[in-house]
Amino acid sequence: MPSTPDLVAFTDRLADAAGRTILPHFRAALSIDNKLDGGFDPVTIADRAAEAAIREIIEADYPEHGILGEEHGNVRLDAEHVWVLDPIDGTRAFICGLPTWGTLIGFMSGGVPTFGAMDQPFVGERFHGDRMSAWRQHGGTRTRLKTRACERIEDAIMCTTHPGLFQGAEKTAYDAIENRVRTARYGTDCYGYCMVASGQVDLVIETGLQPYDIVALVPIVEGAGGVVTTWSGGSPAEGGQIVASGDPRLHEAALAQLASAAR
Repeated sequence: MPSTPDLVAFTDRLADAAGRTILPHFRAALSIDNKLDGGFDPVTIADRAAEAAIREIIEADYPEHGILGEEHGNVRLDAEHVWVLDPIDGTRAFICGLPTWGTLIGFMSGGVPTFGAMDQPFVGERFHGDRMSAWRQHGGTRTRLKTRACERIEDAIMCTTHPGLFQGAEKTAYDAIENRVRTARYGTDCYGYCMVASGQVDLVIETGLQPYDIVALVPIVEGAGGVVTTWSGGSPAEGGQIVASGDPRLHEAALAQLASAAR
């Protein structure tokens, strides 16, 4: 397995390549395709080109590694080491010109999310984590990340993509928490998790995630002292119903509330 310094250097190369591909399309006129017949799941040339740029570098440097990507399919998923890619997490924000999207580059070893990077090239922020530590790079400065203490749901600041994504028992369980938290913010996508790691947000609750939505973010949150699991307390590596907390005590309280709707 590559060392943490090697993974940092390599993911920096990948993120730089993605950023060079994406930024010319941000806040510019571009066509938008919809990947869903019965809903809206936007994708743009920036998503597809950025993932292609990342994959080209991985294939050249680590041809034995697997790749799981949102836009260009999967290869060698039975490999010991697998890269998990979302070139633009938050494409809805991207097409609106809002800088709350990010490039997610995750690395799994033996099925476990072991390293992750989130890059936001427009504002120049990059987050890394290896489950033991996490940090933010901005303006040439590297800052160690640490979650903050927050034991009670009533004191928590929470993020989610949108409450309309929860249905039935999920909505009942989610609403019970949102009605108790100090405040909730929507549409933060990958930034919500990085703000948990940064000690700005306490809780993220989501449903319907794919592996590429979460694998890169797990080592960042865990490296800062937080917890990421499914609603039933299991591994988040396969996506689905996900909850991330900065304080383990808050995480247990959230799981107790979400247990009735856990799948």
